[in-house]
Amino acid sequence: MKTLALVTFSLLSSMLLLSTNAHAEAATPIGTWATVSDSTGKVASTVRLWLEDGKLVGRIASLVREEGEDPNPLCEECPGDQKDQPVIGLEILSGLIQDGSEWNGGLILDPENGKHYRCIIRVADDNQTMEVRGFIGFALFGRSQTWHRRD
Repeated sequence: MKTLALVTFSLLSSMLLLSTNAHAEAATPIGTWATVSDSTGKVASTVRLWLEDGKLVGRIASLVREEGEDPNPLCEECPGDQKDQPVIGLEILSGLIQDGSEWNGGLILDPENGKHYRCIIRVADDNQTMEVRGFIGFALFGRSQTWHRRD
């Protein structure tokens, strides 16, 4: 009887350990995220994130537009090669490297003003929300948004 109890305990412990590891590994920025407008509080776009050469990259996958708004606007304020390119498909995140529980060292583009900002991303433990902070100089001087997982 002790052997059966020990086997059962070992099996349950292993299952708990595996489920804990699976949960810890699941917290990743890779996937599709909904962004929320600072002014309206409504979903503004979806952004798809993936790894490219070990760095996090993201492009706008879709926009949520009001009636009468251009369904596929151009990034008129963007610099360089991104100037006057369609916002849908525009690379807005680049060069972020994982550092523990956050991703940093890269840039985020605000297509409304065409400016690049340094960026830090932190995915919540539940893997359903992510804090995205863009800033100039120090992270203290910036703006954060909470993005919501779509996939």
